[in-house]
Amino acid sequence: MIDPRTVQVVFADLQDSIVALSRTNSPADIRRSAGVLGQVAQVLGIPFSVSAAPRPGGPGAIAELPEAPAYVRGGPSCWDDRPWREEVAARGRDTLVVCGVTSEIVVLHTALDALADGYDVIVPVDACGGMSERTETAALRQVEAAGGSVTSVASLVTDLVRDFTDPPGRQVITALHALMS
Repeated sequence: MIDPRTVQVVFADLQDSIVALSRTNSPADIRRSAGVLGQVAQVLGIPFSVSAAPRPGGPGAIAELPEAPAYVRGGPSCWDDRPWREEVAARGRDTLVVCGVTSEIVVLHTALDALADGYDVIVPVDACGGMSERTETAALRQVEAAGGSVTSVASLVTDLVRDFTDPPGRQVITALHALMS
């Protein structure tokens, strides 16, 4: 079981114009999975951050994510953005859940940099999108080879919450039902 008090979530490049480019998971599935992960984070008091690629029209995150200011970075890794990295470190939580589009760029480089800095990293693949099955698989293998874990939103969430009878558990299981709609 993962202790929710050790976890923080990274939503990376989950912007309308980028999510639409995914060739591995449909944009609708990415939105649904990321939205459920955001709901669960709020229910469990798990902090989260939004990192965005510079895009014409601004960083506008997908509507399914909880409201949060976006950190706009200049490169392929969230880790390269000093204010974002300082916020993550200040929270004192050593497990990062990293999701976004694309798996081969922002998810891969952020995960590898966090692992190199001593964090545990979990990548829920259904809240990610890639350029092709082959390239996404290669990126996820790199994350695993470096010590990270690859899973799904449902598996992650049910590792965070094991009792669906208390009030937070009931909210979590209700949120999970959205993955099957």
